[in-house]
Amino acid sequence: MDLTDIARKLDLSEPKQVVRKAAELRRMSDLQFDSSSAGIGEICKAVICLEIAANMKQVLFDRQTAIRLSGMSEKAYIRSFNVMQNGIGIKNTLDIRELAIRFGCVRLIPLVQKGLSLYKQRFIASLPPSRRASADFTRPVFTATGFYLCAKKHKLKVDKTKLIELSGTSEDEFSSVSTSMKDLCHDVFGVSKEKKDPKSVKVNRDLLDVLPEKRQDEDGGYSSDESKDLSPCKKRKRQEDPKYEEWKSVVVESNKQNKDKVAVKKTKQSQLNFFKRVPGTEVGV
Repeated sequence: MDLTDIARKLDLSEPKQVVRKAAELRRMSDLQFDSSSAGIGEICKAVICLEIAANMKQVLFDRQTAIRLSGMSEKAYIRSFNVMQNGIGIKNTLDIRELAIRFGCVRLIPLVQKGLSLYKQRFIASLPPSRRASADFTRPVFTATGFYLCAKKHKLKVDKTKLIELSGTSEDEFSSVSTSMKDLCHDVFGVSKEKKDPKSVKVNRDLLDVLPEKRQDEDGGYSSDESKDLSPCKKRKRQEDPKYEEWKSVVVESNKQNKDKVAVKKTKQSQLNFFKRVPGTEVGV
């Protein structure tokens, strides 16, 4: 499949510039990188070259459509993308200022920079001395995740899917880095929410269900006392109306008498005759 046809299916905003750059990248990969040994087919290689070219030209790229066109799974495509990008010596970069301008969150720039610097320090400090030199924080996934968490903390809407596409990572890796950042730098990236533990709430409700007379109004339950179910206004009206008690006693007495009548009443079964009587066939006694 030709690069132009794939670019048309991907609906790129600037197809000519991206296709020209993708063709250059494909020629470079043919010289410097053996894609067949990495299990990357020609169609997949063309799609990856288009994505790398789109990232370099700052053009939005639909990764989900690209994965579908490549005929690979999401994990296999991302692995092939990273292998091929490293094989031809191109490093994807993501600038905080560009993200802030793109998503309209310019005031987040110093907050993201401070948060990423703090995360880098704490992450390196948690590693053993032998692994500290090999820690790499230049990958775009760290910038994208830090930007997203800062925006979420300050209640600013940012498209997470677009960030994942711009960073060239997977949703699983993005979630993993997000969890790591919130654990190490909760004071910068975390969002505090006070919620009751549903397990403790369930246990408390089970205990209250066993002893309903111990259930209190603040527990959100019920009480066996009928007066507690009434609002203060209704209670006051009942107390002020002397006819209510009289009416209530009459109704209760009437219901009691009706129950007694039903209990003593005897039923008499009628006699059934299943024989059809035909005129002139009566037998005299």
